[in-house]
Amino acid sequence: MDIDIDFADRDKVLKLIKHVPAAIERKGEWVKHNTGVFVTDVPMDPITGWSSLDYQEAEKLGYVKLDLLNVHVYEAVKDEAHLKRLMATQPRWDLLDHREFVERVIHINNHHDTLRKMPEPVDSISRMAMFLAVMRPAKKHLIGLPWKDVAADVWIKPSDGSYAYKKSHSVSYAHLVALHMNLLCEV
Repeated sequence: MDIDIDFADRDKVLKLIKHVPAAIERKGEWVKHNTGVFVTDVPMDPITGWSSLDYQEAEKLGYVKLDLLNVHVYEAVKDEAHLKRLMATQPRWDLLDHREFVERVIHINNHHDTLRKMPEPVDSISRMAMFLAVMRPAKKHLIGLPWKDVAADVWIKPSDGSYAYKKSHSVSYAHLVALHMNLLCEV
């Protein structure tokens, strides 16, 4: 299990907490994980300062990895009250009809043509979550289907191991998309 946490600047957080960067073994070579850290005692390589266990092996042993992610969108959030206001505001979903707008929105910026293939509009967090999921390889076959049909299949884990979003990730990302849409409308 890992936990993803978004920050405007993850380096500021890393300066405040004791942590050990996670490591990945790729083809016999050890590399530092892009975002993963352990904040509990984990075996550490004294030379690199990274975990001496591959992050997947560490997770099997019960260590919890945090993925601290830089998300530039949060740089424009002024304070907690501003964030709450943005989250409570229904975005202007109709703006998704405009390529120029979509190209500016996190996670969907290159997918205006895919949005246009959906027979019904993306006009809610749940539909945005499903849309984000159908963009992944395991669920591309759902592009162009009505939301009722997409909903029946999109959260089923693919048996062939192909890449798919979990519902929890998609819903979180959908909220971020909505928040970013609202930020873009403020400017």
